[in-house]
Amino acid sequence: MTGSAAEAHHAHRDVTGGWLRPAVFGAMDGLVSNFALIAGVAGGTANTKVISLAGVAGLAAGAFSMAGGEYVSVASQRELAQAEIAVERRELERHPKDEQEELAQVYVSRGVDPALAAEVARQISRNPEQALAVHTQTELGVSPGDLPSPATAAISSFLSFSAGAVVPLAPYLLGVRSLWVSAALATVALFGAGALVSRVTARSWWFSGLRQFLVGAVAAALTWGLGSIIGASGI
Repeated sequence: MTGSAAEAHHAHRDVTGGWLRPAVFGAMDGLVSNFALIAGVAGGTANTKVISLAGVAGLAAGAFSMAGGEYVSVASQRELAQAEIAVERRELERHPKDEQEELAQVYVSRGVDPALAAEVARQISRNPEQALAVHTQTELGVSPGDLPSPATAAISSFLSFSAGAVVPLAPYLLGVRSLWVSAALATVALFGAGALVSRVTARSWWFSGLRQFLVGAVAAALTWGLGSIIGASGI
């Protein structure tokens, strides 16, 4: 049976791409942080223009901050991986026999017969690029041709944060004066976002949804309380 035929009965989701983590984190952060910000300002003032301005500023600042942070973080991670891959490439060029023996020992440590491990390592080492890919995956856990993209992470973070942050802000932009409308939308969005995340994890939809709702609700309640205290004190 060929490898493709053996894999025909199932497929795996992409767990190494550079978009999922920043997209999920960005949407959750946008929802929670901007809802908490709006609740905090609403706790201190009833002026909807001030609340709306705070929400817009929170959306813009958070989206640009998330995008910039993700870009720098992923770029640094990528550059570190590239530097280590370059080290491995030099070692393969300077000490090919030693690297071949090292690869054979890796397979032996995983239960392969020593003679077979040596032959597999020899055949892999005939192709320098294939040898580099196998060595870096084995020793570093990365593949030279599959490193995360800083631009993808930044764009994912920016768009997802903006999408999350606009949910609690939308009612105020549309002229609604009650925090409860914003809170209701944010609550539904928080639960829905958490439930959606369960599609790519092992958690149940209700657990993920309820967990995200509770995190957002606690953050908003605490910030609203702080805003109320500051507003009442006239600071």
